[in-house]
Amino acid sequence: MIPVLKAQNVWKIYDMGADRIEALRDVNIEIFKGEFVAIVGKSGSGKSTLMHILGLLDTPTQGKVILNGVDTKGMTEKQLAQVRNNEIGFVFQSFNLLQRTTVLDNVILPLKYSRVPSSEWERKAREVIELVGLTDRIRNKSNELSGGQKQRVAIARAMVNDPSIILADEPTGNLDSKTGDEIIKNFLKLNDRGKTIVLVTHDDELAEIAQRKIVLRDGTVVK
Repeated sequence: MIPVLKAQNVWKIYDMGADRIEALRDVNIEIFKGEFVAIVGKSGSGKSTLMHILGLLDTPTQGKVILNGVDTKGMTEKQLAQVRNNEIGFVFQSFNLLQRTTVLDNVILPLKYSRVPSSEWERKAREVIELVGLTDRIRNKSNELSGGQKQRVAIARAMVNDPSIILADEPTGNLDSKTGDEIIKNFLKLNDRGKTIVLVTHDDELAEIAQRKIVLRDGTVVK
């Protein structure tokens, strides 16, 4: 079986004057279709750096990232942007919504950069908004929503292009425990529907919901 996402001999090195910081050191991981994987580690372990590289938001110093069997090394920024928009759904701790824009228009946004005909945008957006239980808020602006509702909008936006994989970076970090539990239920529901999910977190308890954990320490996979 070909992995949906593979990091092969990935290093990320920052030269800070006389200092050389190895944020990632020879990381090798594989994520397969339908998996729910948690990447865990303490602050400074390299997990957010790895998430940005897996999501093609950053490039490794050495090594490569392979998505659906395609080596992304050497792709232009335009090509990487197209792959990100079509193949990867992102959910961030800070939501990253357009504040004075409706739920519907926030979710439609990725479709504007896709090959989906404009006549299909609203239908597809409504489907994923219904999936996360926000149909009654579809015309609300995002600055009128609670934190949990904003994160559900972010999940719907990540889903709308039917990506190969969803990457979630500390998705409950800005939420209270009850609201965080509701967001996790949304991820579990998506995984039950066959979606591949990678959850980046420093919370060991949260990571227990995943089928598999990848543990980072000092930029290296230790488990």
